[in-house]
Amino acid sequence: MLKIIDKIRFTLDGNRMKKMGDVKNAIDHFKTNKNKNLYFLLKNRFSWMNKFIKTDDIGLEVGAGAGFSKHFIASKNLKICDIENHDHLDLKKIDAQNTGLSNNSFDFVIASNMLHHVAYPIKFLEEIYRILKPGGKLIIQEAYCSLIFQVITILMKHEGFDFTKNIWQEKDPMSNAQDAWAGNIAVPHLIFDNKNQFENKLGSKFKLKHEKIYECFIFLNSGGVSSKTFYIPLNNFFLRILDQLDKILIYLFPKIFGMGRQLVLEKI
Repeated sequence: MLKIIDKIRFTLDGNRMKKMGDVKNAIDHFKTNKNKNLYFLLKNRFSWMNKFIKTDDIGLEVGAGAGFSKHFIASKNLKICDIENHDHLDLKKIDAQNTGLSNNSFDFVIASNMLHHVAYPIKFLEEIYRILKPGGKLIIQEAYCSLIFQVITILMKHEGFDFTKNIWQEKDPMSNAQDAWAGNIAVPHLIFDNKNQFENKLGSKFKLKHEKIYECFIFLNSGGVSSKTFYIPLNNFFLRILDQLDKILIYLFPKIFGMGRQLVLEKI
């Protein structure tokens, strides 16, 4: 991993993104269907997951936020939950680190851009292992803290990253445990970059079935998902061209341009 610095944190009042964590605004903005950039981004983030999901599978999305997954996931039995209490959620006030749901309940669990918000990721992974059926899949879409992502994070003063944390202990939180919107975008790297360590710590529970680095300018020019910022509106033709540019740049220089990471963990 290419690092500018090992860690940097920002206060909420310094965040240059707008409407941070305003889920209602995010839903209303999506429903207007004016931002084709955002729709293209979200379709890319969720549509690949359908390769690992059967239509009759029982699924759960944790930390669902605005719940955009329901527009793109093919399963007829997908429930969405969050620690919040919003009306659009199927299950409300669900802590992903301690869901209170039954053992072996789900064929798949989706965690889209929420793992880096979890204060104790190892507790989260153990909890998802518990509620998944044998052979069930944890499907993850996450941040990839590349050089360009670090630069953007520093410029926008949004969330921050800390590569110095010991991810494998359960006492020191990876981000502010009192703020569900606090984030540490280094978390996926701390868990998944060292494959030998991952195998040693989690190899008895999960098998890594899929991993891919993707997404750069399609994300940067989306206008933001839950938080909002400036973007240049594009039609589908130019969005597809931009997407192809992303694929070329990430294929050649993933540690510089990659901003998204796909992962699928199968319960053993």
